[in-house]
Amino acid sequence: MKSSVETKYNKWIVVLSIAIPLVVALLFGVNLRKLGYDVKPLSFLPPIYATINGITAIVLVIAVWAIKNGKQKLHENLMKVAIGLSVGFLGMYVAYHMTADSTKFGGEGAIKYIYYFILITHICLSVIIIPFVLVTFVRALAQRFDKHRKIARITFPMWLYVAVTGVIVYLMISPYYS
Repeated sequence: MKSSVETKYNKWIVVLSIAIPLVVALLFGVNLRKLGYDVKPLSFLPPIYATINGITAIVLVIAVWAIKNGKQKLHENLMKVAIGLSVGFLGMYVAYHMTADSTKFGGEGAIKYIYYFILITHICLSVIIIPFVLVTFVRALAQRFDKHRKIARITFPMWLYVAVTGVIVYLMISPYYS
């Protein structure tokens, strides 16, 4: 039986799991400069949000180590940090794309296909991971640790993949920033 905490947050999980990707997709298509606003491109953001992705990956690995070593409070705090980092990443990512033109990948041959494979899987999983993170977090809040562990086994590798491939995508496209 679901706890009242889970029931309380289920609607928010659904709303956020739909709203976040939709809002990001809509804002991704909005370029403030093309709309006539006098804003400078926030071209300093990509290395910052790539670093945030890297830090998120490290935090996730340490959080798993913490829980496997009985450090529940450390695990809980690290997971809150990982969520905060992901929210910060998202804000910077959207801000950058609202003020700068998209960068085209300039690689040729096999590297081009590798880049697009990584990029597409990164984007798809970054959408899919949202409800997984939210459900995993709410199950911990509800102290349903049996259910939390079960879904965390899926959430962790997916979230880690998104964080690591975010860094890889940045490193692969960074030579082509104008």
